[in-house]
Amino acid sequence: MTATRILEQSPAMTMQREADRLAALQELDMLDSPRDDGFDRIVRLIQQIFDVEIGIVSLIDAHRQWYKACSGLSFGEIERDASFCRYVVAAEEAIIVPDATLDPRFADHPAVTGELHVRFYAGMPLTTKAGHVIGTVCAIGKRPRSFGTREIGILQELSGAAMDRIELLQTASTDSLTEALTRRAFKTEADQMVTLAQRHAHALSCIVLDIDHFKSINDTYGHAAGDIVLKAVSATCKATLRATDLFGRFGGEEFVVVLPYVDMDGAMATAERLRKALEGLTVDIGDQTISVTASFGVASRSLTGKDIETLLAQADAAMYRAKQDGRNQCRSWSALQKEAAKATKGERKRVLRTGFILFDDRKNLVNCSVKSLGADSAGLVVSNADGLPAEFLLQIPADGIETTCRVIAHDGHNLEVVFQ
Repeated sequence: MTATRILEQSPAMTMQREADRLAALQELDMLDSPRDDGFDRIVRLIQQIFDVEIGIVSLIDAHRQWYKACSGLSFGEIERDASFCRYVVAAEEAIIVPDATLDPRFADHPAVTGELHVRFYAGMPLTTKAGHVIGTVCAIGKRPRSFGTREIGILQELSGAAMDRIELLQTASTDSLTEALTRRAFKTEADQMVTLAQRHAHALSCIVLDIDHFKSINDTYGHAAGDIVLKAVSATCKATLRATDLFGRFGGEEFVVVLPYVDMDGAMATAERLRKALEGLTVDIGDQTISVTASFGVASRSLTGKDIETLLAQADAAMYRAKQDGRNQCRSWSALQKEAAKATKGERKRVLRTGFILFDDRKNLVNCSVKSLGADSAGLVVSNADGLPAEFLLQIPADGIETTCRVIAHDGHNLEVVFQ
């Protein structure tokens, strides 16, 4: 499909196309996933083959371009509206820019006019077998250059290799670095545990923990040091938990636990034991010693929490509140409910939708991704929550939702809101 044909689509068709694209991205469940050596090799190959400074494999959700792997840049994501690669998603075909200063789409872009000094860009769609463009593979250089049929073919092969790697990772059950369960394997086993708990009416709880200030560890000591910290955290958690507890790695520095036959009080006690164990953990990196802490969120099974996604969304919200309150502490979903003027009810389903946050009498608009949604609450992700008010209007066009929201927890990027 060419860019011209896309522009000719009706707004309804464009909205449906984007909703289908996001649904395909959600199904793969790769956003904010841990680093992977296979993708790191691909971006290094991009640099070497094309003699460029930057190679990227990215996934693009409703509000941002997130780098699954990147070599040559220090940051890991940018706003979608500021991304060169949004044009690749719109066109569903390769975009080649020999000299960005001569292209009206990019000539005034800060990456071109500023210190990054981008001149050359080649972006190739990362396309599923069903034809949905979920991201890009791109080569970026600081010198103008040509990019012929041969180079386009090589970049297309690298994009295919990246998609093959994504599909291969769908079958992995264990995280290669930490030996914790992968997201997909964890959710499969956790759903079975929740189903049994519902059937036999026994207690079950979920803990989400996120290492505090992990980005600064990577920035200060390097990714190799960060990997050592992750392995140490995983080993400490597994040594503290029971053999019957389920332990998985969900993101770069995020881990999850399911505790069968444990109620909220017991889960909070377990979270506190984990918190103290990590607070006492030190990791030696050469002649440097790194101290570790983490923030914890806890949720327990209820009549409304009938699947693992609901429990994870609730535990996430509590964990974000722990971050907001100063980190290195435990918070429960039940306490968050009591604090909210309106307790949330019903299941929270994991989704990936385009959302819009409006405030100041609709004069200001911020793009967001809706990551979980219930009848009266939602989990949102924004590029930067600074400056957002405590209450705002939320629009989710795909679901026909427009409602006033109140923020009950946040950590700078993730917002948990209740509908007013």
